[in-house]
Amino acid sequence: MKIGIVLGSTRPGRVGDQVARWVHERAARRGDAGFRLIDLRDHPLPHLEEPPGFSGQYQDERTRAFAAVIASCDGFVFVTPEYNHSVPGVLKNAMDHVHVEWNTKAAGFVSYGGVGGARSVEQLRLVCGALQLADVSPQVTLPLATEFENRTVFAPGEHQLAALDTLLDHVVAWSAAMAPLRGGAAEAAIRGRLDEVIDALRAKDLDALRRVYAPDVVSFDVEPPLQHVGVDAKLENWTRVFTIFEKVDYELRDLTVAVSAGLAVGHGFGRVSGTLPTGEAVTGMWVRATFVFRYVGDEWVIAHDQASVPFDMATGRGVADLEP
Repeated sequence: MKIGIVLGSTRPGRVGDQVARWVHERAARRGDAGFRLIDLRDHPLPHLEEPPGFSGQYQDERTRAFAAVIASCDGFVFVTPEYNHSVPGVLKNAMDHVHVEWNTKAAGFVSYGGVGGARSVEQLRLVCGALQLADVSPQVTLPLATEFENRTVFAPGEHQLAALDTLLDHVVAWSAAMAPLRGGAAEAAIRGRLDEVIDALRAKDLDALRRVYAPDVVSFDVEPPLQHVGVDAKLENWTRVFTIFEKVDYELRDLTVAVSAGLAVGHGFGRVSGTLPTGEAVTGMWVRATFVFRYVGDEWVIAHDQASVPFDMATGRGVADLEP
């Protein structure tokens, strides 16, 4: 189980980072889940400029990066202040940017503010309902007057540890109980990883490609040497493509993804095309593309891929005129 601790304030002079560290340090002692801190300062999303995210397909690379982080988690603890009786705008904006990545997961709340941030949490519960996040009942409320020295230095009472432990118990239990329902979020994460591959190919970015493949990836191709073993061999193949084409494009159509127990398989039609240094456009050919993903750490990586074409039994030749 992976639980994300979302720090929902980015303003200068915030005290939320102290609260989030307290939550993370306490949670890290548990043996029933792993916990990661998700600081919205590390994800500077623009004001919502994306179409609705119900498909899990996002246009902005910043949104895709944030979506991958959210998709990697099975549940969340939101650390939130209360601003003017409401939710911080940056947190609401982040929650609105993605959709399927939040679905069928659990959410708990640690809040702080003049009345412990309680009014912020009441509004967050409504948002969670719309995002299909199951919000647990126990919560931790931290009034500035009693849990902070001079309203700036976090100094929680010992009784708050018991409240936090109860909250974490519920978030982990509900996240585990909802695991069978989360195939859609995993599929969205995998489609996002393939979007990263396409973006990296178009940018000729070998470092970005390396992050998507497993170190021991095995790749089958339609041309010699037919097999590439290990990420270095895979990247050497892409380097050759980058040398041939001045501009590179890659299309992936009719993609189907199936997920089960830390492994996923996707298949569809793929085509490499581009422009030669002479300016000549090369359309390339469609091949049957298969991808096998493995869940490692907190992300999906490609452990195997294969490009193939059928062959004509009578002539023994490959059929290179496939169309999606």
